[in-house]
Amino acid sequence: MSACATPHATDPTRTTTIQHSHSPPPPPTRRFRIAGADLSASIAVFLIALPLSLGIALATDAPLQAGLVAAAVGGLVAGRLGGSPLQVSGPAAGLTVVTADLIHRYGWRTTCAITILAGVAQLGLGCLRVARTALAVSPAIVHGMLAGIGVTIAVAQLHIVLGGTPQSSVLDNLRALPAQVAGPHPAAVSVGVLTLTLLLLWPRVPGRVGRLLRTVPAALVAVAGATAVASLAGLTVPRVELPSWSSHALAGLPEGPVLGIAAAVLTTTLVCSVQSLLGAVAVDKLVAARPGLSTRVGRSDLDRELLGQGTANVVSGALGGLPVAGVAVRSTANVNAGAVSRNSTLLHGVLVVAAALLMVPLLELIPLASLAALVMSVGIQMVSLHHIRTVTRHREVLVYVVTTLGVVLSGVLQGVILGIAVAVAVAMHRLARTRITHEEREGAHHVHVRGQLTFLAVPRLSRALHLVPHGTRAVVRLDGSFMDHAAYESLQDWQNTHTAQGGTVELTDRRAGFRDDPPGGDRPAGPLPPGAASLLVGTAASAGTTASGTAGHPPPACRCRPWTPWRNHHCGAPQPARQSTRPADKGTGAEPPDGAPAPGSPATAPTTAPPVNPRPPHPLSGSPAPNGPAHDTDPVPSPHPLFLATETGTGTGFDTGLDTGTDLPGGDQLARGISAFQRNTAPLVRGELARLAREGQRPSQLFLTCADSRLVTSMITSSGPGDLFVVRNVGNLVPPPGGESGDDSVAAAIEYAVDVLRVRSITVCGHSGCGAMQALLDAEPGGALTPLRRWLRHGLPSVARMADDGRPWARLSGRAPADAVEQLCLTNVVQQLEHLRAHDSVARALRDGSLELRGMYFHVGEAQAYLLAGPGGSGVFDHVEAVERPG
Repeated sequence: MSACATPHATDPTRTTTIQHSHSPPPPPTRRFRIAGADLSASIAVFLIALPLSLGIALATDAPLQAGLVAAAVGGLVAGRLGGSPLQVSGPAAGLTVVTADLIHRYGWRTTCAITILAGVAQLGLGCLRVARTALAVSPAIVHGMLAGIGVTIAVAQLHIVLGGTPQSSVLDNLRALPAQVAGPHPAAVSVGVLTLTLLLLWPRVPGRVGRLLRTVPAALVAVAGATAVASLAGLTVPRVELPSWSSHALAGLPEGPVLGIAAAVLTTTLVCSVQSLLGAVAVDKLVAARPGLSTRVGRSDLDRELLGQGTANVVSGALGGLPVAGVAVRSTANVNAGAVSRNSTLLHGVLVVAAALLMVPLLELIPLASLAALVMSVGIQMVSLHHIRTVTRHREVLVYVVTTLGVVLSGVLQGVILGIAVAVAVAMHRLARTRITHEEREGAHHVHVRGQLTFLAVPRLSRALHLVPHGTRAVVRLDGSFMDHAAYESLQDWQNTHTAQGGTVELTDRRAGFRDDPPGGDRPAGPLPPGAASLLVGTAASAGTTASGTAGHPPPACRCRPWTPWRNHHCGAPQPARQSTRPADKGTGAEPPDGAPAPGSPATAPTTAPPVNPRPPHPLSGSPAPNGPAHDTDPVPSPHPLFLATETGTGTGFDTGLDTGTDLPGGDQLARGISAFQRNTAPLVRGELARLAREGQRPSQLFLTCADSRLVTSMITSSGPGDLFVVRNVGNLVPPPGGESGDDSVAAAIEYAVDVLRVRSITVCGHSGCGAMQALLDAEPGGALTPLRRWLRHGLPSVARMADDGRPWARLSGRAPADAVEQLCLTNVVQQLEHLRAHDSVARALRDGSLELRGMYFHVGEAQAYLLAGPGGSGVFDHVEAVERPG
């Protein structure tokens, strides 16, 4: 919105004042500025990239200058064109095995040509916008591939550390290792051991001194320390040899069999692309941990990242460099060092170019054994115990092991193909493996289905169902998450036949639905498979289910699963069926006759229902609230069959563990709700809460909002444990500091959040239909000062602000406030932000630039959020659009 627009243009009741705009200011001059954080981060990344680039070039048996070329191109080209601003690209350890094999087979110049072709292939994939498809590869395959590459690197570099020469394959290296260990080169071993020792101990130096020392990368310290010792001690060891740039070999025409070259291009493209895209996703997670940075950088554009990587590979191959990919170690260092834009990556590339041209004499002092030890440590770290535990927990160890062994014994492409084949076989096995049992207990026939119900399991399902005698009670328990159409029809046909012959059918899954346990039994929560919900409703109707439950059985529980979409959850006594108020049902002759139940409702449903969505008493004054505008009311939606079953007591797809067949006291509901948390939600969040318990709370923002029960802060902000420091009170008020008007509880929370927790933003959030604002408008002078009225005095400045014609009215962008209550709700947010600025801790942080204040308005009935634009002077709340970010 233009700053020259009239604030009250949308309000016809107020005088419109036309403000003529002044002459436009001269356009600002564009100047290239580099943030200090980017400069320091680029130096940190450069100090890591320099030794690693030389080490990876050594491990691939490529010219050592090729590593520097790839590092420079990765920083300058991929850093400038890529879609992940903070990811650092260059020669990656994951490409070592692939590149070494290509150099051994085709020579260096053909390998450069293959790198160019792989870059062209990446450009094509980027233009096709298939970057997201690469992320569909099972993580077990990716981790297995990296582990296999790590084993190959470590075994090969161990020979150099011992003073020998690595062989062309892992098996040859393993066979030659005993002889190499029996006759090591003492000087090379000493340099390698010193390098590994420094790598291991440097990050573990304790105390304040350790924190200062860790600002220097361990890789640089290890290589520099080993180089200094080797030079001072006069050790005779092979060292880095950088020939003149004039003799540097560039790419040539590819020479070799066409199929072999095509397979090499495919392998290089696959490894480069997958590693870069996974790296970009990992960088997004690191950036998300810093909310102030995430709002500035945003998510990665994966298709653009693929285009940037492809361009970098074309340039690197043409200049005689190694293949380029995103590198996790350097990217992590870049984010942790405080980088705020892609300038840090570009500057790191400039520093690599400067080092390659000006630091050749120093680089030639580095022992090869030190670089080999550095790369060997990287290879060992690629076999991650965390990844192994993850794939074990998800029962994908077989995929991981086969991929790892395939890469080690056959090569990267062959290993990945083997891993994909095993992953598909495991998925098919899980889909087809279904166990179906039948047993009779407690007067009921229980059919238990474990696994997915597909057409392959229909014959066994049919045999088990036909073991249930006619006219008996049957409980079918489905322990899978999928049911295809063939299984659905088979189960539905049997159900209709069984109920027609006088029997009853109860469908449940392992966590929800009808009781197949003894009354009072405990069971976890979860959804029915697709299709089972409608079967559940149909079963209840055909079995004569009433609001009090099935005949002779306890009523089903009203349960709302945690962390799932919720709607119309009535965790109390089962509600009588509502009388339909839909226009389609009125005046059409479709109403049932007097005394007959509505279609789909239980037979015992009353013919008259309580009023739909009655106006509750005023939340503060106790008097009926005035009728508001239409958009402030929550209309009753047409009930879905599943929700109709919920309301009439025939079953539900939701679950909180609140077995509330009867109206329960509040304490009993609380205890049952806690029990449901312990059973269903606690296992999901225990790991994250344990981490938060260890690390303490480090929220990024203070969120000050109303105590209204309809305002779920974690839901509307998509936040989780540890993200928000929340203060709630009646009317989202911030008492100004000092005097009798001060309030220590709110002020203490503000001081603690700003000075102790170091939050980076404070949000004051109001909402529609606020009872506190209604009470302020309805308040009459005089009367006893109750605690509530004394508290609401802090909102009187908001009322005065709204009545001041000299100030612009707070409003929503695009429309005028619906009524006086909404106008006061918006004005109150602006006024409380002014109160907030008066607090000393907030004022100091604002002056330092370490804190920002935000105003927010949440419309409950529309489920829409609005943010106050600018510093709050204009009072315009802009709608937050639900836009999917690119990538």
